[in-house]
Order: sequence, then structure tokens, then C-alpha cells
Amino acid sequence: MNQRIKSTLFLLGRPISPLYSLVMRSRAYFYSKNLFTTHELDVPVISIGNLTMGGTGKTPLVIHLAEFLAQMGFKPAIVSRGYHGSAKKRVNIVSDGKKLLMDARSAGDEPILIATRVPSIVVATGKKRIFPCLEVVEKFHCDVIILDDGFQHLSLSRNLDLVLFGVDHFAGNSRVFPGGDLREPVSALHRCDAFLLTGITPTNKDRTQKCTELLQDRFPDKEVFTISATYSNWVKHTISSDGISREFIGISELPDNLFGFCGIGQPNRFFDMIKQQSISIVGRRSFADHHAYSPGDISVLYSLAEKVDARGFLTTEKDVIKLDAKHRSPLPFYTPVLDIETDDKLKRMVLDRVKKI
Repeated sequence: MNQRIKSTLFLLGRPISPLYSLVMRSRAYFYSKNLFTTHELDVPVISIGNLTMGGTGKTPLVIHLAEFLAQMGFKPAIVSRGYHGSAKKRVNIVSDGKKLLMDARSAGDEPILIATRVPSIVVATGKKRIFPCLEVVEKFHCDVIILDDGFQHLSLSRNLDLVLFGVDHFAGNSRVFPGGDLREPVSALHRCDAFLLTGITPTNKDRTQKCTELLQDRFPDKEVFTISATYSNWVKHTISSDGISREFIGISELPDNLFGFCGIGQPNRFFDMIKQQSISIVGRRSFADHHAYSPGDISVLYSLAEKVDARGFLTTEKDVIKLDAKHRSPLPFYTPVLDIETDDKLKRMVLDRVKKI
């Protein structure tokens, strides 16, 4: 969404913010006093969430922690709501840990991306997450649940609550929706166990330090961790009437003229990371987060790319998984594979909470 339009909408919604804030505060209070039901599982639950709307890098962390726990001998499952997915069952098994059972249109783009990146891990969705959680424990014998985007999902008890903030965006205008970027009042952060700062680059280190100090000052009892993201590999996707072929390539094999596009929560973060890799693009286009691409969208993108003599498209993993044979293009699509690094202290915290059950 255009920043000017977003600011105007927030301005119009500002008078309603105190009411929405009161509703969210009251909801949290009712859960804390057991006036609303909170379900407890027999296995540990790790929640990855945020206070702000838009992307903060939850999906790479979910993938990272799932891989880490699997390496430690656990059998984790990842459960999410399946935002923007068309599937409406109480339990939707996206992957059984052996094969992919749904597509991006039905499951949602993020669950499919997760299931593709960690194919040996069970991934499930459901609006009321207690039901897919029970299913993966009972049917697949999973012994840890990673709750994707779970901070506001108070009906499920958790053993570790991690809240992410993107450094550049941080808390936005610090107002609660619909007058700002916050899903809940800042006081909700007292519920979490630790903060993780994402989107850190060589150019925003001072801002990272200021964000860290602000959180430590306001919440001195909580750890603040930082996440470093890197593009470890690149994939070339060629789409034809027969489907999609994928090939891992080195960064030196990328063509010079690329047209960039994405439909993610913070598109500038993607384009900034591309710039840090010393990759220049000859044009760019941003779509709304979770955008469902039509063949017409790809035709428009191809026309734009053709005008600037682009030799391929550059996009994200989250975007390319929504493409199939009907999105075929004369130009290939290139995607970086995003990996993150977390410090050992965070990993020790995760293991400590998981082993307590």
C-alpha cells in the first residue's frame, strides 16, 4: 500500500483506535483471569509473533527454529492460521512430513513456503489452532508445536513467546489499529518472553542499537536478540505449459538486467537486501502482502520488463510459490533463498523451555 494512502487511512481511523485498544486490552485481561478458555497441550508450544501489522520476518525464524529442533532430536510441527488460504476445514494438513498435500491457493502462501523449505516437518493450518495442534500431536506424534503468528492467539497456552520487530519499521506510528500499525497496545508486550529484532543491515546499526535500548529500558526483564539474514543460494525458476523447473545457481550466474517484484509486508526490505548484494535491477513493482497473482499480473510485469530490456524477474520465495503453469512467461524468475542466524543464547532459551515438559 502506498505510504501516503496508508497514513491517510490511519489518520481517519485514529478516533477509533482507543476503542479498539480497549477491546484488545479487555480480551487479554479476560484470558489472564481464565474468563476465556485457554487450552493447554501435553507438548511444549513456541509462539512466533509480532505486535505490528505487516512483515517482520516471522517465516524465516519459524523455518530456522524448526530445523534447529529437528537437529536436536525433536519432532516439531508448525501450525498457522493459513492466512489468505481458501481451505476452511477445522484441520488442514499442508504437509505430512513426507509430501506436500495442498497448494498455495488453498493453504496460504506462507504455510506452503514453510513446507517446501522444511519438507520433513509436519505443517498444518486451522482458524482455531487448538484443533490442528491436537491433530499433529495425536496423528503424527509431534512433540513440539511452533505456532506461526501466534502472539494474539491467546486461546492456546505457550511455553515460549517470542515477539519480532523489524528495525526499520519498528512500532510504526506507535498507535493501535485502525489509527496505526499496532495490533494491540504496547502493554501487551509484558506477555512475551523475549524480543527479536530483524531486518538488520550495515546501514541501520545505529537504529538497531536505539531499538534495543528502548526495549531494554521499557522491559528490563526481557532479552533482546538480533537476527542476521543472508541469501545463501539462488534458484532459477523456468515456467512453461508443462509446469515449473527449478535450478540452483550461483550469484555470478544471475543476468545483469533484472526486473524486481514482490508482494510481501515490507517490500523495501527485500529490495534493500538485493541492493546489499550489489545486484542492480532495471525496474520494480510492489503488490499487497499475500497478493494472489493472476496470469494477467504476469503479463503486465512482462510488458514492464520488456520495456527496460530485462532478462529475467527477481522476486521472493514467498511470491514464486504462488506461480504455476498458467503464469508462464518468456522470462525466467530468480529467487534468493533467505537463511538467518541466531545466537546461541536464544537457542539455549528455546531448548530450556522445550525440555521443561
